[in-house]
Amino acid sequence: MTLTAEQRRARILEVVRESGTVRVVDLAAGMGLAAVTVRRDVAALAESGQLRRSHGAVSLPGGEDAAGPGGRDLVVGILVPTIGLYFDEIIAGARAAADAAGARLVLGVSAYRPADDRAKVDQLLASGVDGLLVTPNWRPDTAPEDSEWICDLPVPTVLVERQAPPGSPFAQLDAVGSDHGHGVLLALRHLASLGHDAVLLAARTDTWTAHQVRAGYAEGVRLLGLKALPVVDIDPPGSDLDEVVSRLGGEDGARAVLVHNDQDALQLAPLLRARGLKVPDDVAVVSYDDVVAALGDPPLTAVAPPKHFVGRAALELLLGRVTEAEPSPVRHVALLPDLKIRTSCGGAAG
Repeated sequence: MTLTAEQRRARILEVVRESGTVRVVDLAAGMGLAAVTVRRDVAALAESGQLRRSHGAVSLPGGEDAAGPGGRDLVVGILVPTIGLYFDEIIAGARAAADAAGARLVLGVSAYRPADDRAKVDQLLASGVDGLLVTPNWRPDTAPEDSEWICDLPVPTVLVERQAPPGSPFAQLDAVGSDHGHGVLLALRHLASLGHDAVLLAARTDTWTAHQVRAGYAEGVRLLGLKALPVVDIDPPGSDLDEVVSRLGGEDGARAVLVHNDQDALQLAPLLRARGLKVPDDVAVVSYDDVVAALGDPPLTAVAPPKHFVGRAALELLLGRVTEAEPSPVRHVALLPDLKIRTSCGGAAG
């Protein structure tokens, strides 16, 4: 006989009263129901205050949460290279998932100094974290093997917005990140659809994401048959934008540019206007990151990595790893960016 939602939820409460803290997967198996159905019922019971959820387990309100050692709530550490803009959204996603699961998030910031990574992780471990989300400072001039200690951490660890080099020890770690190559391809394909056969790339050189954007540009140009142009380096931020302006409409024939990141892309339109070039009438501009691109004049079309979802998915993966009864396969999760179409590339090629 098929149970109604009311009957299922009454049975769930009965089982939890008898057993104490119960994992949702075990609850579903014991009741002979689909896990998705039980999760939906548990969510409804938690919302009404009849149950307490804690990353994959349920208990009665006010009861002891056995998810962490000694019955305490789980504590998760997150190490990021900076706070503000891009990583704020990742932290927000991780925090939302932690709050929903009854876990606590502890933040560490290494300020884009690779030497700080280990010290900050040691501090997080000393605070008693049960698992770690780590965004190591991997840069083109920093060999990943310098941080192989991450592979030997005493708690489950998930890489965030970092892709393990093939064949490296890091490949044995779970990882969640944006597919930046796909994001660049979206931008180039859109510009090509507007008639641009040459797209200039202006990008940083000092971050891991910039390295991925540059690699994605080279591959995207090849796949779409666009004219390959030398990349303009913009380190530090804002430098060499005059070169970008001079190259647009110059002998390269480029009337479109992809800029990594928003901070530099926002400075480009005024410089172009000073040279008598209007966006998008004369030049199409696409930004990479989409943190503040919509605030530009004109609003910038932008590649939007799924930052919030990266943080959330990484936290959920880590909680599953911390609480699983048996080891499961390593997961490398790549989330696809979106392209937000706005005013700055609305014009066709000149």
